[in-house]
Amino acid sequence: MSAHALAPTRSEKVLRGFTLLYVAGLVLVPLLAVLHFSLLDGAAALFERISTPVALASVWLTTWTAIIVAVLNVLLGTATAWVLVRYKVPGRALISAVIDLPLAIPTLVAGVMLAILYGPTSSLGQSLEGFGIHIVFAPLGIIFALLFVTLPFVVRAVEPVLEEVDPAEEEAARLLGAGPFTTFKTVFLPAILPAALSGGIRSLGRALGEFGSLVVISGNIPFETLTAPTYIFGEIESGAPETAAAVSGVLLMLALALHAFAQFLERRTGARHATS
Repeated sequence: MSAHALAPTRSEKVLRGFTLLYVAGLVLVPLLAVLHFSLLDGAAALFERISTPVALASVWLTTWTAIIVAVLNVLLGTATAWVLVRYKVPGRALISAVIDLPLAIPTLVAGVMLAILYGPTSSLGQSLEGFGIHIVFAPLGIIFALLFVTLPFVVRAVEPVLEEVDPAEEEAARLLGAGPFTTFKTVFLPAILPAALSGGIRSLGRALGEFGSLVVISGNIPFETLTAPTYIFGEIESGAPETAAAVSGVLLMLALALHAFAQFLERRTGARHATS
């Protein structure tokens, strides 16, 4: 085929240019604007704004809760995908739809639902508080909310990989005398681990930026339940956009690094991420 035949047509060039402008205007330009504004007064001013006690506490709370959620997602999400693929579960289609539901429900509504379920006026909330377990206005509530909004990531990443595992490999392992655990470790784990890690990394990035559900269930108590996104919102309302941009820049760089690492992992292993 000649080089002339491969050359894009005028309509293809217009469509390609429009797509690039659309993506750049919608995503790239705002990202660059935040990074530019956060560094407008220099690195020293940026460090000063993010190193205040309240800012550091909010970033630390966001980080450790997001890490816990990512680890739990890798473990529980993989187990959920395993059950859905490997067993004939009654109502599998309904369960699958429920797993995707957090992607459709506004996160603010998710926070309201959790607050109603576990709040101090509910029977369940009162029962848990009787055992000293506090969910609403506590870090545990933040973890619950983050688990809710990131539920599909690992499940949807691992499911297609499990479905593509050759049954002959499992049968061969069993014929060689391997037990269920050994079969899982040698046949399934190498296949699903990259996908599970990729989904976990993406759920970590998603958890770092969660705002809607947390603004309801966390209580936004400084040094206790004030997360970084909620802190950013408070700084904007207080007329301190420079501080808000500084903390936003930190979260943005973390999210971009996680996204790049997830893509690298997917390219190296052929894993699929949750939104595939």
